[in-house]
Amino acid sequence: MPLADLFRALPQTDRLLAGPAFAQLIERHGRSAVVAAARCALDAARDEIRASEALPAWAQTPEQLAARVAAQLATRRRTTLRPVINLTGTVLHTNLGRARQADAAIAAVVAAMQGAVNLEYDLDGAGRGHRDTAVAELLCTLTGAEAACVVNNNAAAVLIALSALAAGREVIVSRGELVEIGGAFRMPDVMRQAGCTLAEVGTTNRTHPRDYTGAVNERTALMMKVHTSNYSIEGFTRSVSEAELAPLAHEMGLPLVTDLGAGALVDLAAYGLPAEPMPQAMIAAGVDLVTFSGDKLLGGPQAGLIVGRRELIERIQSHPLKRALRCDKMTLAALEATLRLYLEPELLAERLPTLSLLTRDADELCAQAGRVAPALQSLLGDAFVVAAEPCASQIGSGSLPVNRLPSWAVTVRAADNQDRTLRQLADAWRARATPVIGRLGDGRLWLDMRCLSDEAALCAALTAP
Repeated sequence: MPLADLFRALPQTDRLLAGPAFAQLIERHGRSAVVAAARCALDAARDEIRASEALPAWAQTPEQLAARVAAQLATRRRTTLRPVINLTGTVLHTNLGRARQADAAIAAVVAAMQGAVNLEYDLDGAGRGHRDTAVAELLCTLTGAEAACVVNNNAAAVLIALSALAAGREVIVSRGELVEIGGAFRMPDVMRQAGCTLAEVGTTNRTHPRDYTGAVNERTALMMKVHTSNYSIEGFTRSVSEAELAPLAHEMGLPLVTDLGAGALVDLAAYGLPAEPMPQAMIAAGVDLVTFSGDKLLGGPQAGLIVGRRELIERIQSHPLKRALRCDKMTLAALEATLRLYLEPELLAERLPTLSLLTRDADELCAQAGRVAPALQSLLGDAFVVAAEPCASQIGSGSLPVNRLPSWAVTVRAADNQDRTLRQLADAWRARATPVIGRLGDGRLWLDMRCLSDEAALCAALTAP
């Protein structure tokens, strides 16, 4: 068929949209969006005609063109931020959004999004209030601090604390605590942005009290401790605890600031987990200001929490950066709801997903792997060998990364023992409408069961067309 006849076989846009096949699309998406998608589909059909000198199989009828347009519109509606099934074995996975939110936090965010809230409105005095008030009161109750404030993440908490308290002056930090967090953000860089001068003391592996006191001069603003939550130095080491350092700092008229990073609000050892220093212990030890994250071991939304002496918190609250770094109503709603769960500690492991996932029993995980493995073997057929195997989960890439939890995984090995075959399977699962993400290692694809709370959702994700 001549090209001219092939082009004429394509309907005009107006005639196409007037047909019944497009009526539902127009009702669902609006006329302008459907017109644009239809023109795009017709342009693509013309390109294929030029390339192959044939009418595309998907453009033979108005119904087929409508299906093409519907698929294009559905793709446009799909958000970039998509739910995934995390089978990596890392509970607080930075790249997958860290802490899973509690039902109470989700409900609080929905309520805050649906209408007006008293974000900065004092219901008692009918005047302007402060957006941190509710969360600050809870943080003080839980940590024993005099005052508290909230910014959008822990790096911001450190930045504003240093900017408010030490700009143009020196901050004393142990050389062994000059950490780098995810994305190549380094503590010296944060200090530089805050306008501080870093005064390194001690060595990489050993720092003594005399190193801190010997570095104090007229330009010193404060002493700082940084919890090394994302790495560990072992062997011939020495560090100065907050309990040792606080009285020394106070004798010299200096505040002590501690960046805890992960920031657990409960004793994790009581749940059989590796112990982490808690903000309330730091406050009790005499630390003047403590910063920590909301979306790591605390199990809430991304936020940077600052607790400590009232006078220091007031200086931070009045700093110009506070407005730039403040949290919105959704974050504050989720954080408040999460913190309220800590007021009933006996029920925390049931209600806080992070703690619930971290404390899952190995026998329970073994049983789950035993149920999932046969279903996956049936789905994959003879091309792969599926098994249930013990493994070790990771608490978080930036929170206790060297600590492991006993777990169970469903492993998938290519029958031909080709790494390429296994990588193709991992790529295909990652490309599903609901991506399924495991980890490759030792010639197998490992699907750790620790974060799998819905087996039916996994099966649906892998079998959906």
